[in-house]
Amino acid sequence: MAELRELLEHAGHEDVRTHLQSGNVVLSSPLSSRKLQAELERQLAQGLSMDVRVLVRTRAELAKVVERDPLGNVAANGSRYLVSFLSKKLPAAKARALEEAELAPAQLVVGGREIYAWYPDGVQRSAAAKLLDDRKLGVVSTARNWNTVTKLLELLDG
Repeated sequence: MAELRELLEHAGHEDVRTHLQSGNVVLSSPLSSRKLQAELERQLAQGLSMDVRVLVRTRAELAKVVERDPLGNVAANGSRYLVSFLSKKLPAAKARALEEAELAPAQLVVGGREIYAWYPDGVQRSAAAKLLDDRKLGVVSTARNWNTVTKLLELLDG
């Protein structure tokens, strides 16, 4: 992640911090989320030869994700409680179908541009996880476990 951090700092971004090895970055920028997203995608392509989609959330948006925490009363393990961050809000019918799917013991809650997923038996063989594929959702998504989500907010507040 040092290479990523150096690239972004060299590009003029401030307060750049990375978390783990999965592309989690927090930084300060005067750009709008949309412009920052496009700028980061361009910088990653040019600087690291990485053709990847970037999803941006402001500190306020991330704080709301943590504040919402719709499954916090049942999610007993932060590594099995995931938030999928979406590039755009799902159509109402698709969101409703996800929430109404019979997936026990897993649970899904759609809220705005996020999907909260509790996998008490793990993610790998979960029927719920199979529903959250980008092609099935029709959006770009990236999932982070609850431990990472809350750590990113801590980094933004630190």
